[in-house]
This record gives sequence, structure tokens and C-alpha cells, in this order.
Amino acid sequence: MTASVQAALDLRLVVADMDGTLLDEHGQVPDGLWPLLADMRARGVLFVPASGRQYATLHREFAHAAEGMPFIAENGSYVVRDGVEISSDPLDGAFVRGVLVALDELAADGPDLGVVVCGKRSAYVSRTDDAFLGEARKYYAALEVVCDLAAVDDEILKVAVYDFGNAEQQTAPHLSRLRSDKNRVVVSGVHWIDLMSATADKGAAVRALQSALGITPAQTAAFGDYLNDLEMLDAAEWSFAMADAHPEVARRARFQAPSHREYGVVTTLTRLLAQQA
Repeated sequence: MTASVQAALDLRLVVADMDGTLLDEHGQVPDGLWPLLADMRARGVLFVPASGRQYATLHREFAHAAEGMPFIAENGSYVVRDGVEISSDPLDGAFVRGVLVALDELAADGPDLGVVVCGKRSAYVSRTDDAFLGEARKYYAALEVVCDLAAVDDEILKVAVYDFGNAEQQTAPHLSRLRSDKNRVVVSGVHWIDLMSATADKGAAVRALQSALGITPAQTAAFGDYLNDLEMLDAAEWSFAMADAHPEVARRARFQAPSHREYGVVTTLTRLLAQQA
């Protein structure tokens, strides 16, 4: 930690983004996390992965430690613990159909885009080339190929757009017109943009967990690196931006953790738990 943490700790909830935060440079959960999770469980501290990834993917990543572990999936629009839904915030079907039309029109003008319609049961794609499917399968363990995305019969939590260029610079400006008081457009990575409910974000998910579990922001630590982590950091008094975080994330967080390449979540949590002990 580059900032001094002096206040007394009563840590009960730790929430960590995945890509660019918890996962190492190879996209793997650091080996050092597993013994730390056992220590946290013994202390009564809950660890919560929070990601744009779907629940099935997160559960697969943490399969041997998943018992009792809450998961914040789909950028906060779906929160599940032991298979039981804690909260969800699905999209209106008419909005989803309008988004798909707008994306077809945008792609026709040049940007190379892939679309994932993210439901509670599965994620759905219609594009089948290896380049796009390879990216989609990194984040969606339950993935179905369908002929018509608009005909998917599922509760839709999010529409994720993969831009083979720079999503924030190339595609996000064109999608901004889809924002409303009911829906939002979030840049969630260099190549990804998520369209979701205006009231769905990782911060809302953390607050739902805090309410369900009787945990306060003062008992919560959060780690993030990108724009879709901002509200999550706001929900925790112990908020950490990774060393190579987006500049807005670095401004918003109270503290800084080392880069994910230096296992910043693991090293910072180890220090926090030692201080609590």
C-alpha cells in the first residue's frame, strides 16, 4: 500500500474485481490467494469476486472455495450465494431489442463488433468466428450460439459489446445516445462496453450484500482498476485502486495497491489482515 492505513480494522467483507485487479498477467487467480481465503474464512471475513463475467464463469474459477462465497456477476446486475439469488437487475426486453438494432447499424458503418446477450441461465452469441468466440469464452462459461439474439428467451442482465479496437474511443461515443434514466452504458475494459440497467452497478451489488449480511462500509474493502469499479469503491471505506488503474479510478479510491502483476490484492489483503490480527 502506498498510503498509510492507520485506523482500527474490523474487516468483514472484501470485494475484488477480476481482470486487471485480482488476476495476474496471465489471467489466472494468484496461487497466494487460496491460503489467504482459508485464513479469511476462519476469521469470518467474506471474499467476493466482482466482475463483468457471468456467474457460471466466476463459480468455475472458485469452484473449490465457492461454498458460502457470494459472487457479484455481470457488473453487479446479478448477485448469487450458494446458488441463491441475493439481487438482480434485468433489462427491459424492448430496450434489448433496440440495442441490438443500433449495434447492427453501427457495425455496418465499420467498427468490428461482437455482441453477447447475457441472461441469467446463459450468455448468447450469434457471431461464430474464432477471434470473437475466443474472447467471449474467456468470460462466459455458459455460452450458447443462437440464430437470432433478439429471440432469446431468458431474463437479460446485460448486453456486452466487444470492440476489436478501442471501446472507449471508438464505440462508446456512438452508444451514448442509448443512455436514459432506465439504462446506462459502461466502459468495462479496453475492448468491452456493457449496456445495463441504470440502477445496476457493482456498488449497488455491494450495498445489497452489506444490507443482507449486516455489514457496514467501514467493514468493507474493495479493489478495482477500471471505470466499472467506481461505484464499488464508493461503497467501501477501504477502497484500493491498483497501481496501473484508470486515472479516474485512482482519483476516486482512498488508497493504492500494487499492480495485479505484483499480486497487489493478495499482498495488500495480507497486510490488512495482519493489522486486524
